[in-house]
Amino acid sequence: MSALHPFALRTTQLLFCLLSSCLLSHCGRNSKDPQFTDTKAPGPTPEGMVWIPGGQTLMGSNHSPHESPIHEIAVDGFWMDQTEVTNAQFAQFVAATNYITLAERTPKLEDFPENLRASINPADLVPGALVFSPPATQPRTLDNFHQWWRYQPGANWRHPQGPGSSIENRMNHPVVCLAWEDANAYAQWAGKRLPTEAEWEYAARGGTGPKTYLWGEEDAKRVEFANTWIGTFPVASGPAASLKGTTPVKQFPPNEFGLHDMAGNVWEHVADWYQPNYHAVSPRLNPPGPKTSYDPNEPGIQKRVIKGGSWLCNPSYCTGYRPSARMANAIDSAADHTGFRCVVSAKKS
Repeated sequence: MSALHPFALRTTQLLFCLLSSCLLSHCGRNSKDPQFTDTKAPGPTPEGMVWIPGGQTLMGSNHSPHESPIHEIAVDGFWMDQTEVTNAQFAQFVAATNYITLAERTPKLEDFPENLRASINPADLVPGALVFSPPATQPRTLDNFHQWWRYQPGANWRHPQGPGSSIENRMNHPVVCLAWEDANAYAQWAGKRLPTEAEWEYAARGGTGPKTYLWGEEDAKRVEFANTWIGTFPVASGPAASLKGTTPVKQFPPNEFGLHDMAGNVWEHVADWYQPNYHAVSPRLNPPGPKTSYDPNEPGIQKRVIKGGSWLCNPSYCTGYRPSARMANAIDSAADHTGFRCVVSAKKS
């Protein structure tokens, strides 16, 4: 196997579920039903959004150390995009602002950790993004994601799989190949913001109390509710094989709040910096996320949280489609399975 492109060295390991944390487990149980504080929206609901009434829920799980401990949170009400931001919506933003995404910019040597710079060939510093590329045969183990990911020069939101690919017939699909700053730039332009991790997880649970999946406790039912990997990962087989990538928004049923694709399709950027132990110190009311990023595995790389899983998630490798699932993602990382949605705060009287 050829060496991974140097531009991907700082990001690839940050994008994908760790094998050690990809075994199913169940959230803790609490008999207390959700209690809502502001069921009525304080004003007109913006187009394409739904009102999420404030309330409390249990956040986190016993699935892995960085999802624990299970703890109670409470959030104020807010509006949230009913779907992930689509290619059509992002195209409007770019047309209005001439914004250039990170994957479209030529990387600079100083963008890389100092200890890697000597090993980088300047000729390899070309714009691009990470693209899923399944191997020809099933790997013996799933502990080396370099077997199915590659850095693809020329891949960006307009060309998610690289030159020759197009979004022309996918304008109602989630926009992908965006880094965190790209998602944040769109949110600011739209007069919105990225949700906190607590808001995102609260909204994903739909106000129905703790459960392992949005739809209940049976993983097998995900085919009815989410765009996830079907077949043997990462080499799909059979007519139902899931090499199709993203699906149009609203293709699967919404949750109880009216939100689509809070499980699967694409991972979603949220506002929070990543720290593995934040759940242990999180305040109960409107947790804002930590003030800084820290991952003990790679302390020199700035990371934020992504939520929700993607079309690549599968119980044999990654169950990121659980509401409690969270993953660390480098802030300068762009891949063809990551997008976002926005929220709007309710104005305080």
